Amino acid sequence: MNRMDLLVHGLDCTYAKEDWYPPLKDALAGLTAAQASWRPPGEAGNTIWENVSHLLFYKERLLQRLQNQDEVTADSNDDTFTPSGGPEDEAAWQADVKRMETVHHQLRSLLETFDEDAFDRPSPIKTLGLSVWSIILHDAFHTGQIVQIRKLQGSWPARRSFD
Repeated sequence: MNRMDLLVHGLDCTYAKEDWYPPLKDALAGLTAAQASWRPPGEAGNTIWENVSHLLFYKERLLQRLQNQDEVTADSNDDTFTPSGGPEDEAAWQADVKRMETVHHQLRSLLETFDEDAFDRPSPIKTLGLSVWSIILHDAFHTGQIVQIRKLQGSWPARRSFD
């Protein structure tokens, strides 16, 4: 396994393949817009949907960067946590869940086309490999937050099977 294969594996584990933690796809499965909009107590608490919006921003930006396209921008990191709809907007929530799946598959497919040397290719701030690795860690971190929010709201199963 080379370094690019390892990045693809990491992407798979953070999105759809159970490893040491639940993947994002499982963390979002079955949620309604109302559940995704529920805010945990505390001034700094984000909703699941806000976390998804944040993840989408950075994954889409990385994909655009790797495709040499104009990148999405935001005035601040806080601006990336803005959902596309409200607690009753089921269609917008489902569209964002689908958008997450789409960007994951596009990013994964693109990475599979790169050879081992691409890992060290310069990106605006870090190498391609380190940029993708950062997204993998970022997704894992926020997926953990999403699972914790679901536990707080009572929408996470008491027991899960992940064989």
